Amino acid sequence: MAATSDATRETMIINMGPQHPSTHGVLRLVLELDGEYVVSCRPVLGYLHTGIEKNTEYRTWQQGVTFVTRADYLSSLFNELAYCLAVERLLGIEAPPRAQVIRVMVNELNRIASHLVWIATTSLELGAVSMMLFGFRERENILAIFEMVTGLRMNHAYIRIGGLRMDLPDGAEERIRGFLGLMPGRIGEYENLLTGNPIWRQRNAGVGYLPTEELLALGVTGPVLRAAGLAHDLRKRAPYCGYETYEFDVPTREESDCFARYQVRMEEMRQSLRIVEQCLERLEPGPVMIEDPKLRWPAELSVGPDGIGNSERYVKHIMEESMEALINHFKIVTQGIRVPAGEVYQAVESPRGELGHYVVSNGGNRPYRTHIRGPSFVNLQAIPKMIEGGLIADVIACVASLDPVMGDADR
Repeated sequence: MAATSDATRETMIINMGPQHPSTHGVLRLVLELDGEYVVSCRPVLGYLHTGIEKNTEYRTWQQGVTFVTRADYLSSLFNELAYCLAVERLLGIEAPPRAQVIRVMVNELNRIASHLVWIATTSLELGAVSMMLFGFRERENILAIFEMVTGLRMNHAYIRIGGLRMDLPDGAEERIRGFLGLMPGRIGEYENLLTGNPIWRQRNAGVGYLPTEELLALGVTGPVLRAAGLAHDLRKRAPYCGYETYEFDVPTREESDCFARYQVRMEEMRQSLRIVEQCLERLEPGPVMIEDPKLRWPAELSVGPDGIGNSERYVKHIMEESMEALINHFKIVTQGIRVPAGEVYQAVESPRGELGHYVVSNGGNRPYRTHIRGPSFVNLQAIPKMIEGGLIADVIACVASLDPVMGDADR
């Protein structure tokens, strides 16, 4: 117990965490309480340090994808995209049109999957147990699509420098269309269950309020900022992968509380469905990886008129016909590509806000420096402002409304 300036009052210091709900990882909050009210809060990070950024400096450029995909494990494709776009800018290349469309499509599906985990876990922690079952049920459909398309349910390493690891398999488009037909009705069910629920409203409405100016001062982005009335979305403000050609809205609210953040994320899932539908309409035949032999070694492509696959033809060429091609192939496989010296910052709009990759090359075959601007790390700064003066029970709702992933914060 620690005495305050008011001799008639005492406060208590307690630790909430370092294992705590609604954080998707390990976060510690040091709370000073006056009864049930929070006097002050000090977030403590660093319990989940992975060393992902440093590890990329000891791997080839292409191998770095398998590390950054693990930073935010609920939206791993966004880290893959930001990293690959940054390296492609240094190389002065651009992925083929089909790869660009598929990149947008899988990222929007990943956004929906991430928001489903958010609504499932947040509802569980605030007492709506049924919603947890529904959220993970629909997410399972997306993970099944990802497993079909990328080979993995999470941490895919599917987006590669210059394009994609492989094209969509047979039946993938039909499966995605089936999900598009299912999901709008399910989102409506979620809202019927929660929006008018008096307990849900009492736990969220008016809780965790922060004005737009304070959010901007703290660097907060994503649904939390848009719930305060500012339509800041990098897909509109600084478009990439052709987002400027897609039709979608940026949902906003004015209340800037936990309930408004819930409403924004619900509408964002609908807008992501709109984008995925447009992606399916735009899919045209074509390569999903650049053809420059100095930057890649061939994937299994279509079989030619002679009945021989391109990879088989390539192997025959380098093994029997061209010593130079064999040497180039050996160097690409063992050493990786070389990226011109320079530095670049590439940001994308992740489910949690601005996700940026700052990448530096010294002209070698691996990054000189990689730094990730994780939105979870930045957004966590808003926790003390949100909860100080409120009830300790509201701490859970406030932390959950930020949707932090600690792997995104401790890199």
